[in-house]
Amino acid sequence: MTPPTPRSGKPGGGKSGGGKPGGGKSGGGKPGGGKSGGGKPGGGKSGGGKPGGGKSFGGKPGGGRPAGGRSGGSATGGTGGTPGRRRGPQHAGTTKKSQPTRVPNEPQRPQVEVHDPDGIRLQKLLAACGIGSRRASEQLISEGRVEVDGQIVTELGVRVDPTRQRILVDGVRVQTDPDKVYLAFNKPLGVVTTMQDDLGRPCVGDYVAGRRERLFHVGRLDADTEGLLLLTNDGELANRLAHPSYGVLKTYVAQVPGPVPRELGKQLRAGVDLEDGRAAVDSFKLIDSFPGKAVVEVVLHEGRNHIVRRLLDAVGHPVAALARTEFGPVRLGNTKPGKFRALSAREISQLYDAVGL
Repeated sequence: MTPPTPRSGKPGGGKSGGGKPGGGKSGGGKPGGGKSGGGKPGGGKSGGGKPGGGKSFGGKPGGGRPAGGRSGGSATGGTGGTPGRRRGPQHAGTTKKSQPTRVPNEPQRPQVEVHDPDGIRLQKLLAACGIGSRRASEQLISEGRVEVDGQIVTELGVRVDPTRQRILVDGVRVQTDPDKVYLAFNKPLGVVTTMQDDLGRPCVGDYVAGRRERLFHVGRLDADTEGLLLLTNDGELANRLAHPSYGVLKTYVAQVPGPVPRELGKQLRAGVDLEDGRAAVDSFKLIDSFPGKAVVEVVLHEGRNHIVRRLLDAVGHPVAALARTEFGPVRLGNTKPGKFRALSAREISQLYDAVGL
């Protein structure tokens, strides 16, 4: 069968490979098929008006139609299809010139010089503060998780001054002043919350009399209330922790007469009118119950005197025994009455975070 004669244009349109006429990419075979056009008129990519429309896939002559974009073959060969329409998957995700393909970079923070030649190596300071071992601290720095005075530090040779610079790990402040002391004290029953008592009663100061630091308590507990009391010489932190505007939660466990009605928690959360104003708890739950008595947990950020006792008394459940078990992120744990422990670096950082320091 004789190949069709093109209407116009030069013979051999499309991608020709020269040589003998044939299909494919200048391979052998019969004329006209594949991406050919070598020597004789036939297939290949055709433009408007030129012979040899589309990419033909057949091995027989007659690939495509003349003109009309890319075709998928013809009646005598190829895969068929509508002339001028591309077969197969399209290239998705094309972006117009008016649409940027990249998100603009965020403005970088101005570089701040945090290196102090007379300071302590940053990884050594972090290890001394209990953040982790020297190697673990180096890894934190390399991963960009340590910030000094608002500047992320990734170099291991940086030295800092722990007395004046603000250091954060994973966004949480690290207390680096070696002179600052933070203690969790389990105040026993009958001990008054003062550092010195003029009446000679047992007081908190008796338990830390041998320490060289001048410590003071964060808030206070009644003499007949036992449990967690924070001691420190960090005045700014202590003032914020004790102020109700910062909303630091305190958790108490109380023994009250039972049974406790189910709606009592809802009533306490809604608020109770006291002689010095309305007061409400942040959380209330029943822990345990016995014949004639119950153990409940009360969580609140209020700091008024005798607030837990007055609240429970106002709703008909006067307190028989009361203990504070948590202050913000710090828990009493297994600390025995009359004993204290140093807060961990994580606990100190969480306290700072709780009051925005």
